[in-house]
Amino acid sequence: MKDGIHPDYHEVKVTCGCGNEFTTRSTSKDDIKVEVCSACHPFYTGKQRAHGAKGRVEAFNKKYNRK
Repeated sequence: MKDGIHPDYHEVKVTCGCGNEFTTRSTSKDDIKVEVCSACHPFYTGKQRAHGAKGRVEAFNKKYNRK
């Protein structure tokens, strides 16, 4: 590798809106602020709601008088 052409790769602190903090490495910023992380995202916490199409199909059938 050539000297002097690569960006500085250093540890940074990532702070989530929920208050969770962790460290990672980055070349661009010193501190990173995110809105959602794995500690508060519904998919990872198991609080994700299942959206079914059943209600939409029934509404369509009702709207167009189908049986």
